[in-house]
Amino acid sequence: MAPHDKRVRIRRLAAGAVVVAAGAALISGPPGDSGVVPGDDARAPAPTPATTPGRDEEEPAFGAFLSSDARGVARMARLSHWLGGAEIRVGHTYLPGHRWRDIEGAAGFLEAWAHWRKQRDDRMFVLNVPLQERNEEGVPDDEVRELLRRGAAGEFDHHFRTLAERLVALDVPDTVLVLGWEMNGTTYTHRCGPDPQAWKTYWNRIVTTMRSVPGQRFRFDFTPSRGRDAVPWTECYPGDDTVDIIGLDAYDQPAGMSFDEQMTEPYGLQDHVDFAKAHGKPVSFPEWGLFRNGDNPEYMRRMLAWIDKNAPLYNTVTDYCPHGVWQCEDNPRSSRLYRSTLFGRDGVNPPRPPRPTPTPTPTAPPAEPPGSECTPIDLGSWVEDWTGEKFCVRLPW
Repeated sequence: MAPHDKRVRIRRLAAGAVVVAAGAALISGPPGDSGVVPGDDARAPAPTPATTPGRDEEEPAFGAFLSSDARGVARMARLSHWLGGAEIRVGHTYLPGHRWRDIEGAAGFLEAWAHWRKQRDDRMFVLNVPLQERNEEGVPDDEVRELLRRGAAGEFDHHFRTLAERLVALDVPDTVLVLGWEMNGTTYTHRCGPDPQAWKTYWNRIVTTMRSVPGQRFRFDFTPSRGRDAVPWTECYPGDDTVDIIGLDAYDQPAGMSFDEQMTEPYGLQDHVDFAKAHGKPVSFPEWGLFRNGDNPEYMRRMLAWIDKNAPLYNTVTDYCPHGVWQCEDNPRSSRLYRSTLFGRDGVNPPRPPRPTPTPTPTAPPAEPPGSECTPIDLGSWVEDWTGEKFCVRLPW
């Protein structure tokens, strides 16, 4: 699925403007005038969970893609609140694929995610990594073929070494790296189809380069999209030595296709599980969600059951419209089913039903940091301790 839909672009302000704004906030009056951003999720408690996994072992780690930037980090706490305190153990984001400096992990992009990962030992940070710049700019096959061959020859190794060094320096050396996702399609410049052999050689060079960085403990996730797409994804598989996880991006599409057909189609859900088992690898679902068949609770029920049955290393639902269940209001029936199924999961035990109360008074979820329309101001920890709030100012430009 195209990540440009998943990324929220942040306006960058000059440092001087932020300083001026901070000064203005100090003299402008009481905190109520300074743009304090409260939480806004006051939804009613969930119904009693509809299903339980029926397995005694640890539940599969799950999460959701909520935004690429720091707002995605903050929204995980809010999603957990909506799910009755369920443990969101997977944080998932995408490096931009515009220019090589983005793919190297540009300064300021990864810090919030690294901070979240380090707060608990059982958390997992999943990072999708483009293999080429101009990754969504419709680069023609002939040029893609040439770029793949240049990558296979080692021309781009240094970019991935820089990314590996930055992740180790941020103390997230165990990051799961989804390299060149959905390579069997036509969307991305990092696609496999124009030259599968060069693509596989390029993947192997990247993994070898990143594993050479001292201190790393990366895991590399090979993730095509479900089905054949432009080429069979098995033709792009680079080999067991450089793949740690075999993932699948599995949306509810095309229109009219039942879940049974999604399981049994060539290169579908069952082939994915069988292929991973044959190669001795765990499976994952870095992207899944609703799509061409609209608000489809049958897909949601079957996909959640499929995940429980096959125990992937992790899964993350894509939570924006048309795919999502929390941030998207277009799928209310699927949303209710997702919520009731996962409500209260703590990563070890089955879901817990919420305790009924005659007159529920929902607590406010953790507040989300302001978006690009409200610029946060660092007034020092003593100010935040004194007021109990964080501040931001709204700048007209």
